[in-house]
Amino acid sequence: MSDDTAFSDFIRRIRAGDDQAARELVERYQPVIRREVRMRLHDPRLNSRFDWTDICQSVMASFFVRAASGQYDLAQPDQLLRLLVVMTRHKLAKQQRRHLADRRDYRRLEACDPAYQEAPSSAAPTPSRLVAGRELLERFLSRLSDEERMLADLRAQGYEWAEICAKLGGTPQARRKQLARAADRALQQLEESEAAHG
Repeated sequence: MSDDTAFSDFIRRIRAGDDQAARELVERYQPVIRREVRMRLHDPRLNSRFDWTDICQSVMASFFVRAASGQYDLAQPDQLLRLLVVMTRHKLAKQQRRHLADRRDYRRLEACDPAYQEAPSSAAPTPSRLVAGRELLERFLSRLSDEERMLADLRAQGYEWAEICAKLGGTPQARRKQLARAADRALQQLEESEAAHG
């Protein structure tokens, strides 16, 4: 089996929700995410608010949901690596902005309450915690319209955009953008929901 065929099979298994493939992905790419966060997280005071494991969990959850909905067209391992690095940078920047916002600026909190200086960082998530995404995927899918869910289902089954357009109409570019916008919206709603309850 060629490397390209093996990688395509790996991505197909991830889209199908294969736990072993998800574990392999976490084990293979978790060190890359850790290194990226450590290289870019320069303010030690932010380390008491969150750490690389928080970012890793967020990246992996987002990746698995989007992969399961067929959003990504990945043909080679280096494409997956670049995608995860970019996702890590975005998630880290978002966390930094969130903690620097006036209402939760860690610098202001530390000045008011020394207890904040000793806030524990979260425990490292286990691979099973990272990949126990079936419930997350269901919550994600429940936020899609019927048409968006149909798009996600067809992509997850491996249909190409041209094939989907033959069934549903539209152009490949328009359908791809429709699914991307839907995924962005649904993931944003999930993050806001978790932040409100966390």
